[in-house]
Amino acid sequence: MSNLSTLNHTNLEELYANFEKKYSEFKDKKLSLDMSRGKPSPDQLELSSDLFTILDAGEMEAADKIDIRNYGSVDGLTETKNLFAEILQVSPQEIIVGGNSSLNLMYDTISRALIKGVIDSDLPWVKLPKVKFLCPSPGYDRHFAICEFFNIEMITIDMLDDGPDMDKIEELVSKDDSIKGIWCVPKYSNPEGIIYSDEVVNRLANMSSKANDFKIFWDDAYTVHHLTNEQPHLKSILKACRDAGHPNRVFIFASTSKVTLPGSGVAVMAASEENISFIREQLSVQTIGPDKINQLRHVRFLKNLEHITLHMKKHGDIIKPKFDIVLNVLDSQLSQYKIASWSKPKGGYFISLNTLDGSAAEVVKLASEAGVTLTKAGATFPYGKDPRDRNIRIAPTYPTTTELKTAIEVLCLCVQLASIKKLLQNK
Repeated sequence: MSNLSTLNHTNLEELYANFEKKYSEFKDKKLSLDMSRGKPSPDQLELSSDLFTILDAGEMEAADKIDIRNYGSVDGLTETKNLFAEILQVSPQEIIVGGNSSLNLMYDTISRALIKGVIDSDLPWVKLPKVKFLCPSPGYDRHFAICEFFNIEMITIDMLDDGPDMDKIEELVSKDDSIKGIWCVPKYSNPEGIIYSDEVVNRLANMSSKANDFKIFWDDAYTVHHLTNEQPHLKSILKACRDAGHPNRVFIFASTSKVTLPGSGVAVMAASEENISFIREQLSVQTIGPDKINQLRHVRFLKNLEHITLHMKKHGDIIKPKFDIVLNVLDSQLSQYKIASWSKPKGGYFISLNTLDGSAAEVVKLASEAGVTLTKAGATFPYGKDPRDRNIRIAPTYPTTTELKTAIEVLCLCVQLASIKKLLQNK
């Protein structure tokens, strides 16, 4: 079978009828399959079950003689900082350790900037007529939700093969002082799996911004989440900003959410020492201290970067076959028709699928009617509006391999049906 766009009206209708019959057979099975979020599977969670017993009953003191049962250490235990410093290529003095959610840290950082400003602000952001953020897209829907919640205007930036469109970013930030920040998922980006090149990192660090308090929100969520034996390099954004004379430009976020247990992990924020000091002072009003017992559990369990690498290899062994299933089914069912394209990530949690323009919402709707729940079409763009209505985020990690194969087969049928319908409309 050749490119669908080359078929005549009659051939398209015949093919549609064939696909519709298969689709009806799936509907009759009353499926209930969910691929809407990138959740670790139960098998992955089992890898960290030792967390529940890793501390001895009498082990209640951290390395610096802090009683982990009591108040204190508002910015985290020293050994937890040391662990994350190794992961994020920063110094322990450049880290604040929080609760279980890096999203919570990002939300709080935006909230504090609105109320109190940032270290180099002239005014709290909430007192400005307008605050805008740049949003490389397709991107992470929860970043966009934070902006929408706080009435921060979002500007869509196209993602290229090596990161966001830097020509557009540099042009915008040089002219508009209401642009206060940019969201970045720099390694195995959500959902496309892109790794920012050294050039992109350098340009973000060095660019001139009209706003003297412009900030990079660097969500390094997947920094150790490899699917292959390769461990791609990501240049240190904090060092690049320091070398460029903009040491306070970046906030880095990470967590163990998909390393250990999402509901009981540890999240961190890294930034310049000056930024950390500024934030620590505000944090001391917000909390008397994080969960230090959980921090020490994670230090005992994860140990160091070498041990984390071995632990994440076990994760990769579980989820790599699932990514392979998705990619193989997409290739066998869609490649010949030239109606879609998709990413082939080397790490992270997602595969990005692009349908024919104007088809993604219809694909998601058809899949839902057949019992397969996908991330809402448009979710990977600001305000939930994909200007080309073509991107769908696939989350392969949670379903079993059997469920996943069925779900992707249904998805492919939905892409085929929606594509033929679109082509018939244009004939």
